[in-house]
Amino acid sequence: MRVRKLTPQDEALVAAARKIITERYRENRHHIGAALRTRSGRVHTGVHLDTYVGRASVCAEAIAVGKALAEGDGDIECIVSVRHPRPRETNQEIQVVSPCGICRELLSDFARDCAVIIPANAGLARVPIAELLPSKYVRKT
Repeated sequence: MRVRKLTPQDEALVAAARKIITERYRENRHHIGAALRTRSGRVHTGVHLDTYVGRASVCAEAIAVGKALAEGDGDIECIVSVRHPRPRETNQEIQVVSPCGICRELLSDFARDCAVIIPANAGLARVPIAELLPSKYVRKT
């Protein structure tokens, strides 16, 4: 896996994801926040929409990607997701989490060359989305 260290811009992206979930956290509604940066330098954020019918839930990464695309700023360079702990959990630190499989597919389809910030042995690392989804099926056009 090609792991790169975080840049100051990446650290700011992590801070933006933590900020959005801190501001919008609501137990059983929003527990994941995401922030992405496009090549234009703009940052777009989103929060997870948890529903009682799980299939209707929408991931924070999808919300952030949709916002960027809706604003005509879809050249995604890097994305990060964070998880807000539930009130009863001992560790109350908002932690970076790896995107789920569906989000890996979404990012691979809409931002094939983007990087993803994930937890690593010594903290956080930046990796290409392609390395989080090896042997991806690609539609022949």
